[in-house]
Amino acid sequence: MFGTIAYLLGSSIRQGIPLLFGATGEILTEKGGHLNLGIPGIMYVGGISGIIGGYLYEHFCANPNPALCILIPLLATIIGSGLMALIFSFLTVTLRANQNVTGLTLTTFGIGIGNFFGASLLSFFGESGSISLLTIGKWYKATPIPGLDFGFLAYLAVIIAIVISIYLNRTRAGLNMRAVGENPATADAAGINVTKYQYLSTIIGGIIAGLGGLYWVMDYTGGTWTNNGFGDRGWLAIAIVIFALWKPVLGIFCSFLFGGLYICCILIPGLSSSVKELITMAPYVVTILVLIMTSIKNKRENQPPAHLGLNYFREDR
Repeated sequence: MFGTIAYLLGSSIRQGIPLLFGATGEILTEKGGHLNLGIPGIMYVGGISGIIGGYLYEHFCANPNPALCILIPLLATIIGSGLMALIFSFLTVTLRANQNVTGLTLTTFGIGIGNFFGASLLSFFGESGSISLLTIGKWYKATPIPGLDFGFLAYLAVIIAIVISIYLNRTRAGLNMRAVGENPATADAAGINVTKYQYLSTIIGGIIAGLGGLYWVMDYTGGTWTNNGFGDRGWLAIAIVIFALWKPVLGIFCSFLFGGLYICCILIPGLSSSVKELITMAPYVVTILVLIMTSIKNKRENQPPAHLGLNYFREDR
C-alpha cells in the first residue's frame, strides 16, 4: 500500500517537473505584463537544443567528461530557448505585434524546429535510427542527494520557483517588474525602464520554461528524442499559471497535482478509453473552474496583472 502511494507520488513529481519549469517561466513573463502563448514552442526548442548540444559533444568527443555532459546541453538549452524568447520580446515589445498571434506562431515555429532536427540530426552525420544519448542521460538522471530518486533538475525547478517568488515579492527589481505588468504608464512616469523589464521578464521566463524541455528529454526519457513526444505539457504549464493564481510557490504544488492527473489514467488499470479521456481533461476543467471562482470573488491578489496581454504605447500616456 505505502509502496504504491510512494510510487504514485514519485511519478506525479516527475511528470510535474517540466510543468513547473513552464509555469514558473510564464508567471514571470506575465508579471511583466506579457502573455506568451509561445511557451509550448519554447519548451520544445529547449528540449531539442539540449539534444543537439549533447549529441554534438558525444559525437566529437571520444571520452565525454561528466561535467561537460551536463553543462553543454544546459547551455545549449539556455541559448535555444533564450533566442526564442528574444524573438517574442522583439516582436511584441519593440514592434508591438499582437501578443496572442505572436505566441501561437512561436509555438508552431518551435514545434516545427524540434521535429525537423529530431528527424534530421542523425542524417547530417550519416547515421540512422533515433536519437539516444544514453551517456548524457545517465548523468542527468544521477541524483545529488542520496536516497532520493530525482535528478538535479527536479530540485532546480523547485528552487527557481521559490527564488522567483522572493524576487517578485521581496526585491525592488521584482516590485518594479510587477508595476510594469500592472500599469506601465505609471511605472514609466515613476522612472522605471518599462522596455527593460518587459524584455527581462519574457527572456528569463522563456529560458526557465526551456529547462522544462531539457528535463523531459534528458532526465525523464533518459536522453532520447521522439517527435511530438512532449505532448500538450506546454499548454498544461500555461493552465497551471491560472490555477496557481500567478503565485510561483503555489505553482509547485499545482504542477505536481497536474502531473498526477496526467498519468493516473495510465497507472490505474482497467479504465475504459472514455474514462481515460475524461481524466486527461481534468486539469483543464479544474483550471476553468478556478478561473470562474476567482472572477466571481474578484480579489485583486488573485487576478492576473492588469495590463496582461496589452502592448504599451508610450505616446498614449
